[in-house]
Amino acid sequence: MNSFRTKIFGPLLALIAAVILMAGCEKDEVFEKTRLFRPVLNEELRAELNTIIVNMGNIREATTYTIEVSRDTFATIDYTIESDTSYVVINEETLNGDELLWNTLYQVRATAHASNPQYDSKISDLGNVRTERFPSIMKIPTVDDIIDVAVRVSWQPIGAAVTKIRTFTTDDLKLENPIAEYDVSTDDQAAGVSIIDGMEPATAYQVAIYSGATGEQLRGWETFVTLEKGVDPADPNVVDLSGSEDPDAVGAAVLNAADGNIILLKKGVLYNFPSENLNKSITIRGAYGFGAQKAILFTTGNWNIENGASINHIRFIDLELRGEDIGGDYVFNPNNDMETTVEELTFDNCIINTFRGIIRVRGGVHVKHYNINNSIVHHIGGYGIFTCDTDGAGGASIDNIALTNSTFSKIHSFMTTRQNAESLLIDACTLSEYADPDGILFRWRGEDGVLSNVLNGITITNSIWGHAWDEGETGNLSIRGIYDGLEATSFNIVNTYATSDFSFTADSEIPGFPALNYSGTAEDLWVDPFDGLDFNIKDNGFAGKYDAGDPRWRVKL
Repeated sequence: MNSFRTKIFGPLLALIAAVILMAGCEKDEVFEKTRLFRPVLNEELRAELNTIIVNMGNIREATTYTIEVSRDTFATIDYTIESDTSYVVINEETLNGDELLWNTLYQVRATAHASNPQYDSKISDLGNVRTERFPSIMKIPTVDDIIDVAVRVSWQPIGAAVTKIRTFTTDDLKLENPIAEYDVSTDDQAAGVSIIDGMEPATAYQVAIYSGATGEQLRGWETFVTLEKGVDPADPNVVDLSGSEDPDAVGAAVLNAADGNIILLKKGVLYNFPSENLNKSITIRGAYGFGAQKAILFTTGNWNIENGASINHIRFIDLELRGEDIGGDYVFNPNNDMETTVEELTFDNCIINTFRGIIRVRGGVHVKHYNINNSIVHHIGGYGIFTCDTDGAGGASIDNIALTNSTFSKIHSFMTTRQNAESLLIDACTLSEYADPDGILFRWRGEDGVLSNVLNGITITNSIWGHAWDEGETGNLSIRGIYDGLEATSFNIVNTYATSDFSFTADSEIPGFPALNYSGTAEDLWVDPFDGLDFNIKDNGFAGKYDAGDPRWRVKL
């Protein structure tokens, strides 16, 4: 037995030894050396005062890093910094006595270097970061502080008195060459408010405040962009009511106006809607002025359009249009038995609220272009943004609808028509509580396949949608997306988000909607959407914070 084992295991052990020996003689595999990986951030770029902190992941093989800083996306480079660490603080010390500008958007990129330059990484764009605002007593200007040729400058009247105000171009980054200088009166010093004029329309200025007998101590500065040139009250095409507070002045002015006239209203004053039917092109707009309250057009009923009229345009600009009753009032509610045409109906920079519907058309009334831009629309009843309420070919219609840069909230029903439309665009809008539970978003209720479509499609872009208006607090937040029609309507939906508490009722889904989902609720996303109508983005992690929704609420870079 022992002899047998020796005969078997002896050769086997020799074979194993030979295999091991041969394996030991094989050469180690050598991989070709490649360039370093691009640097990546451990945390987002951040600013403390006018210092930028760059915290990159450490690359073991890197010997040094090059950091480049720009203000024009690297068309030019402001600073180049060499560092032997992946954590870099860009400040006066790093910049050899220079310092970054305050409240300025910078771009940062980095390259990792190897001991042999041929293995350096490619350039890595690390993103944008804005330095903080200069520690200032000056208040940030709002739209209520700016007109076309003047601005209202305000500050906290603490510490040394503000004695001088100077203006600069936006290119004068170190505030060295003032355009103009203004003395601050004792009364303005005490109030912390001063109005400076003599400015050019549609122009950006830096406005700085100073203390000291000669204005030697800088206390703060901000950028103001003046408005486009306002309407000249002396223009013969203008009916100037900017000095009138008569509530019935608008009705009389419209009645006596020529076709195409502009009626200018005083900021902050309430005027009644005209009672006579409209039969001419008209623009009603608020005059420029400081303060938050727009000129108001108020109704307890509605305005009508003259039977058989042909009107080129009706425009409301920089106004608040307000009804008394969400169950009964309209801006327009014409029901005409003769062919009546409005080429353009536009609301621009308006607040529209407390109406049963904005416009309801019946009979032979046709609106070719219907625009709501840069406006806030809230508390609208069951006739919604518009209703076309006549059956059959040739019935009342609204052809091309454009809702842009606007906010819509607390609306029972959104759009209803019994006719085809030609186009519908919703771009850069914020929508919250825009149909009551199981309420209607789109209702094209004309004859199926004949009068029930948007012929050139519906486009929804760069917008944010929340849930239904649960006015009765039932807990039901669903909407009926498509209630009737749109069988042959195409949808183009791009960069459009819905909150996690958004939902459609069964069988009412919009194809491809939303394009993107937000994982939080409406309350997570917006500052105060339900009570305060404040749709500023509060979730800094929201991917669409810079490019979705009404631009007035977006996070600014």
